[in-house]
Amino acid sequence: MLLEMLISVQDVSIMLNNINNSSHSWLWFVARHYSRIRPPKPVPVESVIRVSNNVARLGSRKEGPKPRQLLSLPPFPGHPLPGRNSNESFQDGQQHDGYVTAVNWIKYYFKGILGSVIESHFREGLVQMEDPISDNNLSQNEEPRRPLRKIRPNEVMKQGARIHIPVSIAEARISKRYDAIPSGTLYPNADEIKYLQRLVIYKDSAIMVLNKPPKLPVKGNLPVHNSMDALAAAALSYDYDEGPKLVHRLDRETSGIILFGRKEQSVSHLQWLFSNINNAKSSSKVWNDACESTYQRYWALVIGTPKEKEGVICAPLRKVLLDDGKTERVVLAHHSSMEPRQEAVTEYRVLGPKINGCSWVELRPLTYRKHQLRVHCAEALGTPIVGDYKYGWFVHSRWKQMPRVDVEPTTGKPYKMRRPEGLDVQKGSVLSKVPLLHLHCRELVLPNIAKFLHVFNKSSGELPRSLSAEPDVLRFVATMPSHMKISWNLMSSYLV
Repeated sequence: MLLEMLISVQDVSIMLNNINNSSHSWLWFVARHYSRIRPPKPVPVESVIRVSNNVARLGSRKEGPKPRQLLSLPPFPGHPLPGRNSNESFQDGQQHDGYVTAVNWIKYYFKGILGSVIESHFREGLVQMEDPISDNNLSQNEEPRRPLRKIRPNEVMKQGARIHIPVSIAEARISKRYDAIPSGTLYPNADEIKYLQRLVIYKDSAIMVLNKPPKLPVKGNLPVHNSMDALAAAALSYDYDEGPKLVHRLDRETSGIILFGRKEQSVSHLQWLFSNINNAKSSSKVWNDACESTYQRYWALVIGTPKEKEGVICAPLRKVLLDDGKTERVVLAHHSSMEPRQEAVTEYRVLGPKINGCSWVELRPLTYRKHQLRVHCAEALGTPIVGDYKYGWFVHSRWKQMPRVDVEPTTGKPYKMRRPEGLDVQKGSVLSKVPLLHLHCRELVLPNIAKFLHVFNKSSGELPRSLSAEPDVLRFVATMPSHMKISWNLMSSYLV
């Protein structure tokens, strides 16, 4: 018996030596044949009974309602809203003095959006309000926490109250093609004139407001003929002998509201207003109050998100020359520097949560310097604007390494951005390889120049009764260009 066991051990040793000398395929076959590895056990999933068409089936539970991305409106002001008369009502078909309802405050802010879209958000219970809390109710170490509550359309707005509404309220339809920018000559043809006239938002006897498309220069020089000032002077004269003249400028890549003056007197007063508000004031108190109400608001998509949700940037700027004076760049000026600088102040407010590494920001410049908003976003806040390769090239080069999944702040659930079906994202949006600049001048409030022109022509500063019914200030809102609409729709997708 012992002899048989020794023989079997020798046979096993010989077999092992033969396996080591054989090919890897034979070893793989042996190892695979004698492997004891088993697949992992399936994760238990709680099943529920579902009935459809009178047939019962077992299936997994449905996911709960997905959280929505909320857009924060600015605090409600206590004074009358710009562009509306003090005795004008916001209630449809009725006049009410002294208060504004929630539905009309949203309609005022999102001018141009159908009222049925806004009212549907109220019916679905998606509109919430953050009530103001006085500092007396808080202790020194306690942070102000304002719970959100659902509201009705007839809710009366209080000063300082904020409304939070889903970002999907501002979703827009995307045209299948771009509006072709005219080739531009000093003598535009009929198609170019029609194109420019479609850009006109408002015109009266004193001013003209246009919605400038991106990639169209504002002020032309010798090699540039298709600039806004040259085309407007040649094609937008209407019944005047001369075309309108440019009042302020926007960058070539920036889109949005741009202002023209139709009379020399209106041009001079508006230029004073944008350069220094004190130079534009006169003896008329009504005109001075209207000048104080002047402001611009921009919407921008930035990479990252500012540390503070809102604040004021007070950072002076200075110009530097590069490439032997061929290139000009604006940078932040240090207080210890002896070089000339310009004071620059910008108010900012984050509109919503950070999505896919980006966030929407509302900017309100209090001074009007060249590239002020772009430099303040890139260098002061550390969040350059998407598509701004001049001041945010380093961040754009690392943008692909940024995380693509984030956390929704109100619920703490992770989400990712979905791509709507059939949408072409290669139009300069946030998902294209080379996105365009996402900076848009959305809102402009300025005095009603046509109403006050007679004040400057007469010694008396009082207004006649015939003009007292007109508003003292005018408010304009311009829609975003196609590439920013696509980015907005992508960023306002449901959270998954």
